[in-house]
Amino acid sequence: MLEEVKLTPIEIDRFSEFVGDDLIFQIKELAARLKNKKIIHINATEKGGGVAEILKSLVPLMAGIGLDAKWFVLRPDSQFFKITNQIHDALQGADNIHLSSINEDFYKKESQKFANDLKKINADIWFVHDPQPLAIFSFIEKKEPKILRIHLDLSSPDNKVWQFILPLVRNYQKIIFSANEFVNEEISQEKIEIFQPAIDPLKTKNIPMPLESAHIVFADHGINPTHPIITQVSRFDRWKDPLGVINAYYIAKKEIPDLQLVLYGLSSTKDNPNSKKIYKEVERYSQGDHDIFSFYNPEDILAEDETMVNAFQSAANVVIQKSLKEGFGLTVTEAMWKERAVVAGRAGGIKLQIKDGYNGFLVNNPQECAEKIVRLIKDPSLAHQMGQRAKETVRSRFLIPRLLNDYLLLINKLIKI
Repeated sequence: MLEEVKLTPIEIDRFSEFVGDDLIFQIKELAARLKNKKIIHINATEKGGGVAEILKSLVPLMAGIGLDAKWFVLRPDSQFFKITNQIHDALQGADNIHLSSINEDFYKKESQKFANDLKKINADIWFVHDPQPLAIFSFIEKKEPKILRIHLDLSSPDNKVWQFILPLVRNYQKIIFSANEFVNEEISQEKIEIFQPAIDPLKTKNIPMPLESAHIVFADHGINPTHPIITQVSRFDRWKDPLGVINAYYIAKKEIPDLQLVLYGLSSTKDNPNSKKIYKEVERYSQGDHDIFSFYNPEDILAEDETMVNAFQSAANVVIQKSLKEGFGLTVTEAMWKERAVVAGRAGGIKLQIKDGYNGFLVNNPQECAEKIVRLIKDPSLAHQMGQRAKETVRSRFLIPRLLNDYLLLINKLIKI
C-alpha cells in the first residue's frame, strides 16, 4: 500500500551557479547537524502535479547532503483517489461536493491500511503532503515530529468536508502552507510555517533551449513557429480553466488572426481522475479550430515530454496560466525562468510570483486575458522586458536550494540533535 520511490542523490554544489555560494554554505552547515537523520516524505503519487515535481528534486538533494531521506507514495484501491479528488476540490472551496458517509469511511479504511505499512518504517521526522495521505497518523502512534505540507488554499473550504478533515489535521505538530492567506482560521497559529514552492533549474524542462530547437519541436507537431503562439502547460483540471483560456484565445484572435494556442497537459490519472473528461471538453470546445493544439499525456513524465514542455514554454510569445484557484503554480515559475511574459489568473500562489505589470500580468477573466495577450504580442519589447524581470524573480526567490534550506531550518528546530 505504501511504495518507496527510489532516486539517485544530487550534489548541492551543482546549484551554486544559480543561487551563489553563501546559500550553499548555509545548507551544508544545517545539514552537518542532521547527518544520517531519517527523513520520510509521503504523498499521493510520483507522477504528475507540483508535489511530485518538487519531491523528485528535494528528496535526492536531502540525500546528497547526508540525510537519510526517503519518499513513499500510495498504492490504494482506485476508488480512493476519486474520493480524495472530491476532498481536494471541496477544501479549495468547491460548493457542489457531496462527500457521503460511505466515502468518508472508505477514505479512513484505506488510510488505516497505509498506517499498517508505516508500522514497519522508522523515521526521525515525517512529512505528509496534501489530503491523500493526511489521515495516516490517526491510525498509528509515532512519537517523532509529524509535519503536514498543504499546497491548497484552505481559507474558505466547504464546511462539511472541512469538519471531517480538521480532526485529522490536528494530529500534526506543524503545518506548512505556501502563503499566509491560505491558512484556515481554525488552525492554531503556533503550528503554521510558510514555505513557498520552487523549481529545479537542472531538470530537462528548465534547462535553456535554443529557439531554433524549440521551433523544430513546434514544426514536428504541426504548429507554425513563424506565427504568434500562446501556451498553457497545465493539468487538465477545472481549476486551471482551460475553457477560459480558449475563450481568451478566441477574443485575441479577432485582432491577431494568425494566433495559435497550445494546451499541453501532463497529468497522473491516479490522483486526478477527471483529467480525461476535462480534456474531452477542451477538444469539443475547440470546435475544430486548426490553430488550437491540445496534448494530453496521462502517463509518466518522460524526458521527451519534458523537452516538449520546455519547447512549448520557451518559444511561446506569451505563456498563459489562467487558474481560478492555485496552490502556487509551478508552471508559472517555469515559464518565468525561461524569460517568458506570463499572463495568469489572479489566484493563490500566482500572486506571490507575479507583480502585476512588472514581471507579468494578472487577470480576472478571459476578456482581460485576451487584452494582455494582444498587448504583449504587439509590443515584443515589453514582453522581453517583463521576461527578464521574471527570470530574476525566480532566481532570487523560487529555486530549489532555497526550499531545501527552508526544510533544513525547520528540521533543525524540531529534531533533538
